[in-house]
Amino acid sequence: MRQLSRYFAQPIALFRDYKLQYLRPDLLAGFTLAIIVLPQSIAAALLAELPPTTGLYTAIVGALFGALWGSSNQLHTGTNNPVSLLVFAVLLEIAVPGTQNYLLAAGILAVMVGFFQLVLGVARLGALVNFVSRSVIVGFTAGAGVLIAASQIRYFLGLSYSSRSLSETISRAVENLPNTHPLTAVIGFSTVIFLLLWRRIKPNIPGMPFVLVIASVVGALLHWDNLGVAVVGDLPKQLPPLAPLWENFSLSTVANLSTGALAVGTISLVSDTAIARSLAAQTGQRTDSNQEFIGQGIANIMIGFFSGYPGAGSFSRSAVSLRLGSKTRMSAIFSAGFVVLAIFAFAPIIAFLPRAAVAGVLMLAAYGLIDRAEIGRIWNGAREDAVIMLITFLGTLFLRMEFAVLLGVFLSFAVYIMKSSVPRVVPVVPEVGFHHFGYLPDRPFCPQLATIDVLGDLYFGAVHHVEDAIFAHMAEHPHQRYLLLRMRSVNQCDFSGIHALESIVQAYRDIGGDVFFVRVQPPVMEIMRTTRFDEYVGFDHFLTDDTAIPYIFYHVLDPAICIYECEVKVFSECQNLPKQVYPLDIDTLPEYIPRDFPTITAQQLNAELHSDHPPVLLDVREPREFARRHIVGAELYPLGKLLTDPPDIPRDARVVVICRTGRRSVRAAQALSVAGWRDVVILSGGMLAWEAAGLWEAVDTMER
Repeated sequence: MRQLSRYFAQPIALFRDYKLQYLRPDLLAGFTLAIIVLPQSIAAALLAELPPTTGLYTAIVGALFGALWGSSNQLHTGTNNPVSLLVFAVLLEIAVPGTQNYLLAAGILAVMVGFFQLVLGVARLGALVNFVSRSVIVGFTAGAGVLIAASQIRYFLGLSYSSRSLSETISRAVENLPNTHPLTAVIGFSTVIFLLLWRRIKPNIPGMPFVLVIASVVGALLHWDNLGVAVVGDLPKQLPPLAPLWENFSLSTVANLSTGALAVGTISLVSDTAIARSLAAQTGQRTDSNQEFIGQGIANIMIGFFSGYPGAGSFSRSAVSLRLGSKTRMSAIFSAGFVVLAIFAFAPIIAFLPRAAVAGVLMLAAYGLIDRAEIGRIWNGAREDAVIMLITFLGTLFLRMEFAVLLGVFLSFAVYIMKSSVPRVVPVVPEVGFHHFGYLPDRPFCPQLATIDVLGDLYFGAVHHVEDAIFAHMAEHPHQRYLLLRMRSVNQCDFSGIHALESIVQAYRDIGGDVFFVRVQPPVMEIMRTTRFDEYVGFDHFLTDDTAIPYIFYHVLDPAICIYECEVKVFSECQNLPKQVYPLDIDTLPEYIPRDFPTITAQQLNAELHSDHPPVLLDVREPREFARRHIVGAELYPLGKLLTDPPDIPRDARVVVICRTGRRSVRAAQALSVAGWRDVVILSGGMLAWEAAGLWEAVDTMER
């Protein structure tokens, strides 16, 4: 609740924190922005087949409320050419341009867009725009650029026809080309030539305001309207009036506009967020996407009630604001005030502005919307981005524009879901130096231990892929009975993920192995705790990077395989391991090694050795280990030899198997049991436990 109140108290923060030294740069930026906004808003409104005053009202109200409740210091809200074209496509389905219903529907659409944006902001769903690919914006704006240029041909040449699609527009333009109005065409081409020359001479100063002012003044002096040249017409000298939206409001109107409102709102928010972040990267400002959503939502609601149509941020105006050195959002508020003054001061002159000049400006602006460099980068980059861009572009040209936008958004979400549902599951081995693990398919792997990285979240959409990948690896490497699962990249796990992990653990335990975990992230560890998965696996199965391999190597892996069967030294612990050559075949050894053989403690064994019937001591270590230190009376019989040539000991004798820690004893005890010995026990803890018990007097050493 506190956060929500802060969102709506944004204007208070703006005025409270405002400093006097910001006034001059903000006023200068606001005045210059007003000069740019005036012709831009008129051109954008005409693009949406709306009266010029509608564009002016949108610019005034949008800049004012977008600045009061927005987040970015430079983002300038108002008319936007691609959004204007999208609005035209949406409104054309329910009303006829030039009618009162069309005008009121534009206001209702703005209110619907505003409520959609406001709800997203209040619900703190600003992060949703991160899932809409940049390719959607690039494809849509490029398609909008083509449509804008095509739609202005008739005004550029003074033709009279109507059309509803790109192909129809082009065919009608070609058919009516002989009817071109010469003076209108001269004005249009002169505008384009003037702007192109201006860009070469003054590339950092927008030429559009100057060319439109010149065209208006000359039009007023020569009365081009009397010579058959279409002009903007009279502008009412008043502040934005309250629109009677209730006159056209109905549930059917809302239903018909809902898809369009969703498309307009989505495109506006994605564009606004991209602009705000781009500017913030240059200024160092920390912007808030949720606050920006609320600002744009309130702005569009107020635009709708005050006779405007859906607005959005403008990159060109925002970039100019940044170049002019504006310090705060007050520059946008000042620009709105200057536009109001301009309406009263320059309305008589603007009335003579030729539509051909506006068409020339829009055609060059449309060309600028086709970002060839960005299109090339996307096309040569990831394939899915290129597909999204191409489909959105073609959909904008040949489908209803709102469907094209929503199709691009849907594809963005689909690509994200596909990527997140198929996280990479890769086997890794130590790199040179043994400090890091990496995916090195050409390097040898441990025949007992699979070390696998899961690079993605374990949620219901991804668990089947992860399970399939691990089980496929398990089937391909059946001798790897142990699994070390590295979960450094698993940041989220749901109950489906827990079930998948339980299935994996059970599968490895069914073949006599086990699963260990390393680098489990806190959120994942929490759900493992609340579902008691950690208890199911065993608390000692969660290891750290430093202890994982040493623990598994010295306490879990079968030393018989390490010493007698493994030809590689994968881990650093393997480097000093003695290697013996015996005629063993890993495929002939049992896959399952039971670990529940009877054991005997060092003290118990010592007591039995001093009894009337001492057991047979079978030391299965290597000769050099045995020579260094062994229990008095023990017989050396290395494990490798025992596995191929059983010892000559009576089958009914009590045999105590001894090794360094007890691991090799398990393998030896299993082999003896299979061969027919019935009373086989293991010295628990091996020679290390014997020495720890202080039984030195019963030990022979080389030194002695």
